[in-house]
Amino acid sequence: MRAALSMPGFTPEHPRSSADGVDAEDAIDVALMRATAQGDEQAFRQLIQRHQQSVVGTVARMLNDATEAEDIAQMVFVKIWQTAPKWTHDAKFTTYLFTIMRNMVFNESRRRGRKKEVSYDAQEATHPALNRADEALQPAERLEKSERHRTIDRAIAALPEQQRLAVVLRTFESLDYEEIASALGTSVSSVKSLLFRARANLRESLAEEL
Repeated sequence: MRAALSMPGFTPEHPRSSADGVDAEDAIDVALMRATAQGDEQAFRQLIQRHQQSVVGTVARMLNDATEAEDIAQMVFVKIWQTAPKWTHDAKFTTYLFTIMRNMVFNESRRRGRKKEVSYDAQEATHPALNRADEALQPAERLEKSERHRTIDRAIAALPEQQRLAVVLRTFESLDYEEIASALGTSVSSVKSLLFRARANLRESLAEEL
């Protein structure tokens, strides 16, 4: 659950409901980002609390490396802080956030020159909701589910960068095509094409293992 917005010295405008045609969550993010642009550290901490888990989880899946995901996520939020004074509300805040994350992840992937695998135990640490859901499973079921997740994560990690990020943002972050297109710096039709090719690649790579 996202953190409450009660904080001394900062009270965002009450967001209009989705019935008014306004994304309430984005309205909160925009208010926080505008306060951050004025140097409000409390507002900035609230932004981190609201989005840190999504950024860490996305980076972990993109790099197939949970051990460095938090470091990359920290760099993403440092960039948010640095660029806040120049930020303009041209799109959803999350689109801006994932665009910065995309650039850092792609730069890191190219720096490495190869994909680095880590144990699935480390990957699961970035997904506490999955861990809580698994607590009700029997040991054998939990092991089978973990192996299945590990196989899927390896298949996703093997996708080309653009396909991989499109799949992660669509499947795990539930972004719509327009948001993904903005984050990737491409068109909606290109996003649909990327997802089509990615799903075909995943079906082929997972056909034998699953």
